[in-house]
Amino acid sequence: MKFPKPHTLKQIAEIISTSYVGPDDFPVLGMNEIHVVEPGDIVFVDHPKYYDKALNSAATIVLINKEVDCPEGKALLVSDDPFRDFNKLTLHFKPFQSSNSSIAATAKIGKNTIIQPNCFIGNNVSIGDNCIIHSNVSIYDDSIIGNNVTIHAGTVLGASAFYYKKRPEGFDQLISGGRVVIKDNVDIGALCTIDRGVTGDTTIGEGSKLDNQIQVGHDTIIGRKCLIASQTGIAGCVVIEDEVTLWGQVGVKSGITIAKGTVLYAQSGLGHSTEENKTYFGSPADEARDKFKEMAYIKKIPELIEKLKHI
Repeated sequence: MKFPKPHTLKQIAEIISTSYVGPDDFPVLGMNEIHVVEPGDIVFVDHPKYYDKALNSAATIVLINKEVDCPEGKALLVSDDPFRDFNKLTLHFKPFQSSNSSIAATAKIGKNTIIQPNCFIGNNVSIGDNCIIHSNVSIYDDSIIGNNVTIHAGTVLGASAFYYKKRPEGFDQLISGGRVVIKDNVDIGALCTIDRGVTGDTTIGEGSKLDNQIQVGHDTIIGRKCLIASQTGIAGCVVIEDEVTLWGQVGVKSGITIAKGTVLYAQSGLGHSTEENKTYFGSPADEARDKFKEMAYIKKIPELIEKLKHI
């Protein structure tokens, strides 16, 4: 998430009331999670296990809960609670905006696009040309939808990320300030839920087709010409490359990459990255040919036990 204009390290420190290490005028351009940071971004870290990863990332400002040696060319924001202060920054730069109409005045709707009754189109939403948005669709603030997109009834784009920190008194949510981006020629079925990125974008690539009742988690990127069948659940920060097929009731773990051309058979549970153009099945999922061999061997176990009884 980039700020509307550049800020200085001192200005950011004043917003969240923290001390800092670095020049007062050190430039701060935005804030992001570690998997999408760029120079000029703030990244937060609150556990020693991840200090090195954050300090050595592309981010040039590290919001951290301990004063450590600052890498050359970088700056620190030292906070007793980086998670809390990252949320403060999100609320400062991306505050919630209520809406008093079903289609916000700041929304942009393209030529020949049809919006059916009872839809909600939020602030700063952009919808391209020749789209059909069916009834009872909710499109939250800042979402971007390309041309020739069809979204069926009851789908929700842009709900908050399922991302929480456990506290003694309960769970704190990491506030979402990112977007949903739908590219051209995408079809999205009924009752799908596509969560916004925490600071970046959740993206559905050009020409991909989603069936009904699919969940796509925050910051996930789905490539071009993918097919995803109903009741599939995809966790956050997944990268799905081009021309992937996920059949019904597939579950996908967060933070993995599904390589180009992968096929996942129905009811598979995938917990690891895949290789290009291979087919997987099972829970935990493995290459389908190997999994089917395993199943065939398991079926022979009763027969083997009977033979052993007579030895």
